[in-house]
Amino acid sequence: MSLAPYAVSSSNSLGRKHEEPAPLDRDEFQRDRDRIIHSTAFRRLEYKTQVFVNHEGDMYRTRLTHSLEVAQIARSIARNLCLNEDLTEAIALAHDLGHTPFGHAGQTALNYCMQEYGGFEHNLQSIRVVDLLERKYAGFPGLNLCFETREGILKHASLKNAEKLGSLGLRFIKRRQPSLEAQLVDVADAIAYNNHDVDDGLRSGLLTVATLLKSSLFKTSYEHVKDKYQAADEKIILLETVRYMIHKQITDLITSSEQNLKNTKPATLDDVRAQDTYLIGFSKPMTGQHLELKKILNTKMYKHPVVAKMSRQADEIVKFLFNHFLENPEALPESQQVDFKNAGITTKAMICSDYIAGMTDRFARKLFFKLNKHLTLHEEKYFYE
Repeated sequence: MSLAPYAVSSSNSLGRKHEEPAPLDRDEFQRDRDRIIHSTAFRRLEYKTQVFVNHEGDMYRTRLTHSLEVAQIARSIARNLCLNEDLTEAIALAHDLGHTPFGHAGQTALNYCMQEYGGFEHNLQSIRVVDLLERKYAGFPGLNLCFETREGILKHASLKNAEKLGSLGLRFIKRRQPSLEAQLVDVADAIAYNNHDVDDGLRSGLLTVATLLKSSLFKTSYEHVKDKYQAADEKIILLETVRYMIHKQITDLITSSEQNLKNTKPATLDDVRAQDTYLIGFSKPMTGQHLELKKILNTKMYKHPVVAKMSRQADEIVKFLFNHFLENPEALPESQQVDFKNAGITTKAMICSDYIAGMTDRFARKLFFKLNKHLTLHEEKYFYE
């Protein structure tokens, strides 16, 4: 498939921070994708929370399954719009590498711990992972990914943080747009997140059909499926409903984005970057339906007492581990103890933060109990119920 003139390609890429010979058997973005898949941080996503903590059950989504689902959705959109599929897939697979254990609850807790030292944000942490923390190559730190892959991973940044990121932060300072590939991964992430959380919410019993029927997107999809498959059981109806919701949003996104491109007529990648806003996006009606569903998930699922309890437990674990490592650096891995020894307090806090952010849910929980052998059976049960 030939790429659109405004798509990213190896020929118009801004390249890598550390020069390397061009790959012989693949293009630059295939190389990026392969490096991401073989990274330690990517493997750990299997045991990192999406909404439900890892021990709650193996039928729920993790950061790994979510990343694969985003990649599948984004790649199909890229194909329809004649954009770079390999770059799109690389961004999608790497976009959550900086997430802490325990999902957003873990991020909130670690951000609280890091307030005096610059805070914590998972998008910035994902960049730290691919630029610095992955140690697999002799010639450079990190994975040495192409600029456009790194640009897509960094979905947003404050001006204060953007100023520290060099060329990667310039678009936030100059109010320019990322590539279309980065834009579509951003939207594909939202499609996967919302719709698959509907699936997990129904499986867990935290969401009911009655609640979801207040969403116009769910209601019209559910009624369409019920009418089409009248003999199907309710479980299949619900699975088909989620599938149809995703289909409707992808179709709308492609049609709306094609119209945006037709209206603005970008001829080059620079033309895309010069736009005032994203060219990849839903129509106005679908945007409203998407936000309506997101609001229902926020109030009825993410703030559900069961999820709130898991969040409180995550908060306790992350805060305890951070303070423990800061006060007892000998508990850190030997490689980090060397860096810790002569560092200032901000760097020491960052070392602790990097270590915790890289943990899986089960490793963090196991370490917490190992360091808290005094917990009674009743207190320990609190963390598992």
